[in-house]
Amino acid sequence: MRRLWIFVVAAFLALPVQAQDRVPGSLAEVQLSFAPIVREAGPAVVNIYARRVVRSQSPFADDPFFSQLFQVEPRERVQNSLGSGVIVSSDGIVVSNNHVVGNADEIRVVLSDRREYSGRVLLSDPETDLAIIQLNDARDLPALEFANSDRAEVGDLVLAIGNPFGIGQTVSSGIVSGLARSGGEMDRGRGYFIQTDAPINPGNSGGALVDMQGRLLGINTSILTRSGGSNGIGFAIPANLVAQYVAQAQAGATELEQPWAGLVVQTVDAGLAEALGIDPPQGIIINDMHPDSPFGDAGLRVGDVIIALGGLPVDTAQELNFRMKTLGVGAITDVTIVRRGRERVRALELVAAPAQPAPPAPPPAADPDPSAGTITGTDTPFDRLEVAPITDRLRARLGLPRDLSGVLVTDAPGRRGQFREGDIFLSLNETATPDVPSLMRAIRDGGNSWRVEYLRNGRRSVLFLRSF
Repeated sequence: MRRLWIFVVAAFLALPVQAQDRVPGSLAEVQLSFAPIVREAGPAVVNIYARRVVRSQSPFADDPFFSQLFQVEPRERVQNSLGSGVIVSSDGIVVSNNHVVGNADEIRVVLSDRREYSGRVLLSDPETDLAIIQLNDARDLPALEFANSDRAEVGDLVLAIGNPFGIGQTVSSGIVSGLARSGGEMDRGRGYFIQTDAPINPGNSGGALVDMQGRLLGINTSILTRSGGSNGIGFAIPANLVAQYVAQAQAGATELEQPWAGLVVQTVDAGLAEALGIDPPQGIIINDMHPDSPFGDAGLRVGDVIIALGGLPVDTAQELNFRMKTLGVGAITDVTIVRRGRERVRALELVAAPAQPAPPAPPPAADPDPSAGTITGTDTPFDRLEVAPITDRLRARLGLPRDLSGVLVTDAPGRRGQFREGDIFLSLNETATPDVPSLMRAIRDGGNSWRVEYLRNGRRSVLFLRSF
C-alpha cells in the first residue's frame, strides 16, 4: 500500500510537466496575460509633478515691537506633490485627483514615452477629489475610452495603473471588490466609490482603474490602511462621474455645476421596510423637502420612498447624489417611488441649487401650561424631550393656522434622536397628537416603531423611528 501511494503522488506531480512541454502556439493558448491590455491602456496613464508655493506669516508679524524693528516678511516654502493622471482626449485633457494638483502653481506631466508637457487646472472639486487638467500644446496623444461604470460587477477583473512612490509606471491586478462604497473613513460619507483589491500605493492617486477591454473604469483616489501601504482596500471614483466632469470642462465651464435634490432622506432598513410594506428592503424615504425641490415639482412628497433614478437603484443619500451628478443639471430622467405600497414613476428635471435660504428663526418659547412636562420612562427616542401643547397665543405668534393642533418640543437635551427645539409633533403612526396626553399614548401604543409627522420651520416632515 505504501508503494502504491508513492506511485500515485509521483504520477500526479508529473502531469503539469508533461502539459508544459511546448511553447504555446498562439495567444489563445495562453491561459492569462494582461500584456495586451497594458499595451493599449498604459500610454494614456501619466506621471504628474505639482509644485505649490505656500506663504505663511511670521508669528511676530502682528507684534508692533518686532514689526518696527525688523521687516517681517511672509515666509515661503515649496510643497511638491507626486501623483498620476489619465489622458481622456487626444488634445490633452487629463483627469487626476484634486489632492494631487489642487492649488498648484506649476504642473508638469510626463508620458510613458518621456514626453513632457506643462498643464493647467480647468476644473477641480475637493468634495469628489477630481481635477481636470489641460496640457499645453498637446495633440494626437493616446487617450483612454470611458467604460460604463454602472455595468461593473463585483468580481470583475481590473488593473490599477499608476506611479507608486515615483518609481515609474506600475501595473497591479485585482478584482472589483465592492460597489457603491460610501461613508466610513474613506470620505466622511460624501463620496461614492468602486472598491478594488488591486494594490494601490502613494503615487497611484489619480491613476487609472482599467477593465478587461482597456477602458477607464475609475480614477484611483484613496486606500484604507493602518500602515501607509496597500492593504488590498482601495477606492476609485466611477468613470460615469468622471465623464460628466470632463464634459463640463470641455464645454468651457469654470465652475462645476451640480444637481440639487432639496431633500432630507433616510435609508429604508429592514424594520422600516416592514412598517411600510416594502419587500425586500430598498430605497430611501423622504423625511423633508425644500419648497423649491425638483422632486416636489415632479409630484413627490414627504413619505414617498425613492427606489430608482434613471432605472438604476438608489439605496442611500450618497447613491442618489451620485446618480444625479452623473446625469448633470438640465437632464430629464425617471424617478421610481413607492407610495402606500404601490410603485409609481415620475418624470424629473434636474436643477442646480437655488440661492442659500435664510437661516431658520430661533425656536419659540412656549406659554406656561400645566400639562407641559418632560417625557420620561418610555425608553424610546422621545425620552427626555420637554414638550408643551400648542396654545392660541403660540399659534398667533408663529403664524400657524387656527385649526392646527400639536405638541411643541421646548427642549431637546443633547438633541436626542432626530428632534430639535421648536419641532411640533402633529401625529404618530397617523394618529393625531393635539396635546401631551395623546402624544404619550401614541408613544406607548407604537411599541417600538413610529411614523412621526411633525412641523419644522413651517414645513411638514415625516420621520420613521425604531427602538431596539
